[in-house]
Amino acid sequence: MIRLNVFIQVNESNRSAALATAQELVAQSVKDNGCIAYDVFESATRKDVLMICETWKDAESLSAHEKAEHFVTLVPKLQELGAMKLEKFEF
Repeated sequence: MIRLNVFIQVNESNRSAALATAQELVAQSVKDNGCIAYDVFESATRKDVLMICETWKDAESLSAHEKAEHFVTLVPKLQELGAMKLEKFEF
């Protein structure tokens, strides 16, 4: 399995748009084959930080997700709205 933690640092003016975009990405991504979990979280201590936590069955499933229309449309929007940092774990 593969776990990705994607941290998104946003400024106050972009926070609502970034959260709405992340929620749309979650709603579409949970339907992708091989998706075990896909959630967005808001930091309890920092209003400028969101995190998307995703778990995938295998590398093939993640690769297909990264080519999906919702991914190639919504991830660039998130990148415009905030700075993204990715952590990847395989287990």
